Amino acid sequence: KTMVDPVRASVFVMPDSYFEADIVRLTRLVANMFTRVVQHNDRLMTVSQKPTRFHSRAPPNITINDYLQRVTKYALLEPACLLLLLIYVDRICERNPTFTISSLTVHRFIIAAATVACKTLCDAYCTNSHYAKVGGVSMHELNSLEVELLHMTGWHLIATQEQLLQYYYTLVRQDPTLVLQSDLAAAVSASTGHEGTSQADTGDAARKQQ
Repeated sequence: KTMVDPVRASVFVMPDSYFEADIVRLTRLVANMFTRVVQHNDRLMTVSQKPTRFHSRAPPNITINDYLQRVTKYALLEPACLLLLLIYVDRICERNPTFTISSLTVHRFIIAAATVACKTLCDAYCTNSHYAKVGGVSMHELNSLEVELLHMTGWHLIATQEQLLQYYYTLVRQDPTLVLQSDLAAAVSASTGHEGTSQADTGDAARKQQ
């Protein structure tokens, strides 16, 4: 667990509940995680990977953050859906060791995973036609991507509250510009307690000298 400096003025405090998190900031955190994964995997890809339905011929001309922000805004992604995208990555890669999230697969993966996540978690969700338009793919293509993702996850689509919170806490704690409200409170409490102990020690020393 990273130690928090409570006096850092540049730190933005994030709520402990992902339900209350600013959706733009949470989207950026998820996008940053995807970006780090893509950069890592792109460096390791020394041989041609077997193409999947998620592969494009060339990386799309839009950043992961811009793409995910677009999907979040126009597909009305809820915070839990955003976190579920990362959970799907881990589950799929565990079940399918040869599949990697790269610059050639990440955009199609995001729109397919977002579609599935919304249908899994939300009482009301958009049509595939709408998701396809938001994601910049045809509805036929999205339908195929959705089916492929379902098979790759083994239809394991639900996540527990504890799992979602774990992913959320990890995202926030890995960003040096953010701090969880509870982590900040603990750091302030520890700092105050340390100062109180130091003052008490000073008082004891003064009395001993009298």
